[in-house]
Amino acid sequence: MLKKITSDSYRLLSPTLSSSSRAEIERITKLINDHPYPNQPIQQILKKHIPLSSLSPTIVSEILGRLFAAHTNGLKALEFFKYTLKNKNPPPNPDSFEKTLHILSRMRYFDQAWSLMAEIKNHYPDLLTLKSMSILLCKIAKFGSYEETLQGFDKMEKEIFKKRFGVDEFNVLLRAFVTEREMKEARSIFEKLYSRFSPDVKTMNILLLGFKEAGDVTAMELFYHEMVKRGFKANSVTYGIRIDGFCKKRNFGEALRLFEDMDRLKVDTTLQILTTLIHGAGVVRNMVKARQLFDEITKRGLVSDCGAYNALMSSLMKCGDVSGAIQVMKEMEEKGIEADSVSYHSVFIGMMKSKEFGFDGVCEYYSKMKERSLVPKTPTVVMLMKLFCLNGEVNLGLDLWKYMIEKGYCPHGHALDLLTTALCARRRANDAFECSRQTVERGRCVSDQVLRMLETSLSSKDEVEKLEELKRKIQKLQNLLPPSGTLLI
Repeated sequence: MLKKITSDSYRLLSPTLSSSSRAEIERITKLINDHPYPNQPIQQILKKHIPLSSLSPTIVSEILGRLFAAHTNGLKALEFFKYTLKNKNPPPNPDSFEKTLHILSRMRYFDQAWSLMAEIKNHYPDLLTLKSMSILLCKIAKFGSYEETLQGFDKMEKEIFKKRFGVDEFNVLLRAFVTEREMKEARSIFEKLYSRFSPDVKTMNILLLGFKEAGDVTAMELFYHEMVKRGFKANSVTYGIRIDGFCKKRNFGEALRLFEDMDRLKVDTTLQILTTLIHGAGVVRNMVKARQLFDEITKRGLVSDCGAYNALMSSLMKCGDVSGAIQVMKEMEEKGIEADSVSYHSVFIGMMKSKEFGFDGVCEYYSKMKERSLVPKTPTVVMLMKLFCLNGEVNLGLDLWKYMIEKGYCPHGHALDLLTTALCARRRANDAFECSRQTVERGRCVSDQVLRMLETSLSSKDEVEKLEELKRKIQKLQNLLPPSGTLLI
């Protein structure tokens, strides 16, 4: 099924890596994230501490995936990627380039993103992929206008890829609008360019996905019938999109009917579709059906992965069976499938709502997560930080902050807002200042709310001087950020 590219799209560390490679990846990630950019040049540090001979394409890709998930300043990631380009044997791989482009465009560094595209075109044209094109166009559609997105598409055709685009590139353009739920624009482009690009079933599935993501099941079904009338045959992706649409609208009966139609019409059932249905069973609190669908995976000759187990865990949590969900996690790990950050997120949510486990249960599994050196994703960090701070456990909030920093991450700004508020309320402004300093020195700005709290809470002469120095660093950092209204093309 088509997916929006997010930080969750990039796994943190491949399970096939050796322990020494994992350690090296963590060391380099932390080195880059901790570097006080832009106050000091980073290339010299990279050259001193990271031998080019140690940077295989896989390791470079994994490091950039970690930097993406850690919300590292995009310019630091760009400097690292450019440093790896000096390693001619072996050359970089497309995945590393795509991740660098994603980091830059997410931070709206569009000038640097286009410059990098041009550099890759001149020296490493094999790295230019449909995915790299999609990453940049999706961000232009998100932050820019309809016209700028079309201009970006035109620029890629004439200046970057330098070839006449076909239906594959047309699908990328449509996907950019669909990703941002701009269905009016997507439909307009479809009608305008239909005759030039001769759409395929993937084109139709992208538009179908757009209506589903917009939450308009009626429009989704109307377009499905239009798709059939135009002569396109529905495939497993088509059915997966429709099933997900009905599941999200709590129309689980219709989703099951479509599932039965797939069997009748001999359309291949995928693991993704079964996972979607397990989630759907949880939405309507049908625990029995969730387990039946999970068992169906093996019966159909498919192999359950972490996503399928997470779907079952989530469904059990929604039904209030926290103990059952925890047992599922144990079964998963017994079969050699490691729980990931999504697994723990589901457990935390379930325990927070449970009278049996509650706050103590969350703390127990938070400790287990740290013992496994698992780094939670941003939504989990913010959720835990809020839970700790609102329950008067500010030390746990500070512990979570330090854990993320030690792992080479700079937690999301909302997590800092929550922690700073809790620390200042308990007259621990120096701890709040230290967290803010760590954020700024890693190339990230802090909110005005945090600065106001620090101004109110720090009163001694030395403290005021430290705060003024922090403000100067923030100003220097802001000078690197693109000004509002910057043209994207």
